[in-house]
Amino acid sequence: MAWKDWAASRRLRPGDGRELQQFRWWQVPLRSLFWLRLPGADGRARLHAVDVRHWARLDNSKIRAHLFLDGRHAAESKLPAVFPVEGGVIEVAMSNYGIKRCHYRPAAGQPRQLAPDPASAEGRRARFGARHPGLSRAIGVGSALLLVIGVGLNLLQLAEPLSHLPPVAQRVGTFDAPVHLPLWLNLALGGGAVLASMERALRLRYSSLLDAAGH
Repeated sequence: MAWKDWAASRRLRPGDGRELQQFRWWQVPLRSLFWLRLPGADGRARLHAVDVRHWARLDNSKIRAHLFLDGRHAAESKLPAVFPVEGGVIEVAMSNYGIKRCHYRPAAGQPRQLAPDPASAEGRRARFGARHPGLSRAIGVGSALLLVIGVGLNLLQLAEPLSHLPPVAQRVGTFDAPVHLPLWLNLALGGGAVLASMERALRLRYSSLLDAAGH
């Protein structure tokens, strides 16, 4: 067992058998729900659901992922979560702005993303992408560019004062940033980076270089 899976097994708790609640429209900013159908040991299809309630952040409690099997609560775990299922595991992880991973990783073969519930924010974004593929791609490219520009400019501006610290200046010399943006533009880029990260989270796109640095 890999260390990551072992650590996740320590966070795993058995379910209480309660019934999965239907997704309500007012839960769009507060809840993520994903579906996966897998054949069971007897060959019968079993329906898995992963339910994550984002509002746990509001009371500083740990966000948990809940696994439902055929509509009944089967297990729960703090994030990041790894749920053992037939033929592999379901991995769930979250960034500051939403779900960054909800994939089925089989024992053999390539991982695949679970299907978002159509009523969820992720499901609505997926439906928009299916209906308007060209516009969806343009928005995706724009989000990535906004993060690249914002992160790059912030790093350039941050490097200048750091390079003037005596220990750094003595070792590598000083650096003068080629651009100095006004406060309002830095704030605008910061807000744009937040929106870009939220849009990418709806598509479960995450880059440790871009999305983590953009936060």
